[in-house]
Amino acid sequence: MVDPTTLDRWVYRLVFLGIAVMTVFVMILPLETRPGRLPAPDWMLCLTLAWLQRRPDYLPPWLIAGVFLMLDMLLMRPPGLMTALVLVGSEFLRARQHVSVETAFGSEWLVTAATIFAIFLTEGVVLALFSVPEADFGRLMFLALATALAYPLVAAVSRYALGVRRVTPGDLDPRGIGR
Repeated sequence: MVDPTTLDRWVYRLVFLGIAVMTVFVMILPLETRPGRLPAPDWMLCLTLAWLQRRPDYLPPWLIAGVFLMLDMLLMRPPGLMTALVLVGSEFLRARQHVSVETAFGSEWLVTAATIFAIFLTEGVVLALFSVPEADFGRLMFLALATALAYPLVAAVSRYALGVRRVTPGDLDPRGIGR
């Protein structure tokens, strides 16, 4: 018999992977071909950070790395750059998980928005440092702003539609891991 907690974790990991596959499928469809269109928020980054703020045990680092490396390859971004930055940002948020269990949504949103801006700012600096022609700093900052503004919507959908709720102290086992 499988432990219900373990089964729950694996089901949500598969749901996350399924959402990632659907998101990348929609992103690579040629729906809009006009140049100059404003970039959409990075939905997978929002989803990853929202789930990480609520249930860090659902998203182990290997799953985050695999999904974002897949996104790097399929969206023709520099392989591994965004993956590494998202891993650093997510581990920063995971390390302060004990603090965010009892914080209000406003402060969670501010910390997450700062993490999002740090990820995109670092990406812009690295791309500019290596003289990558696609390094448009203004576009990256607009993308960071759009992603930070989309975070509350993704957090609400995660909570109310997908049932990914915040870990409370009663949900933790003696080792501090969510049950």
